[in-house]
Amino acid sequence: MSAIILFMAVIAVIIGWWLSQQRLTAKPWLEEGSIDHFPGTGAMTLPAAKIGLGVFLAVASSLFALFMSAYSMRMNMVDWRALPVPGLLWFNTGVLVVSSVALQWAYVAAHRNNMDGVIVGLCAGGASAVTFLVGQLLAWQQLRAAGYFVASNPANSFFYMITAAHGLHLMGGLVALGRTTGKVWRGAEMPQVRLSVELCTIYWHFLLLVWLVLLGLLTGWTDDFVDICRRLLS
Repeated sequence: MSAIILFMAVIAVIIGWWLSQQRLTAKPWLEEGSIDHFPGTGAMTLPAAKIGLGVFLAVASSLFALFMSAYSMRMNMVDWRALPVPGLLWFNTGVLVVSSVALQWAYVAAHRNNMDGVIVGLCAGGASAVTFLVGQLLAWQQLRAAGYFVASNPANSFFYMITAAHGLHLMGGLVALGRTTGKVWRGAEMPQVRLSVELCTIYWHFLLLVWLVLLGLLTGWTDDFVDICRRLLS
């Protein structure tokens, strides 16, 4: 349960910071000038796509929080037998970090009007994400080869369900990333792709954060971290 509280607190802080950067508390009816821009502030009104992404991230965060809550409660039952976490997951985690960094590279390049940098970042991020998904499938195969099947133990079922849910979210992100990359390859102007690159980058960072928390939960590292924090604060 401590892991869930920590996860939701981090998500809330990040979303709060992100919303603060969008100037949601501004009163545009008191501003003069274009409704799309607040003169003298450099701030833009929040695009509908960003609002939609924010709502989706809130829903996705709640879903993963429910998964973690169920996992934490179920693991205290007598029939729970934890399965060994494949070492391949650590490699997959590194690949997902690379993917997130590549998207950040594309985001920075987009704001510098560097189309070549955008292309490199998007392609590298997409390739790394696909590598992560392939690595997850290989981890599943390793577990099945060792006799850890979905229905043989509750811990096994939760592992496959949680990693599958994260993988499906990443696959959905790849669809959006593919559409954005397609715009770039078709020669779209930078203003037309800048928002799409930003939204993909935000989503990738979110998926990385979720995966790190899930990995910490599956390995038991999250509870250890919370215990250390409690000792330091006590």
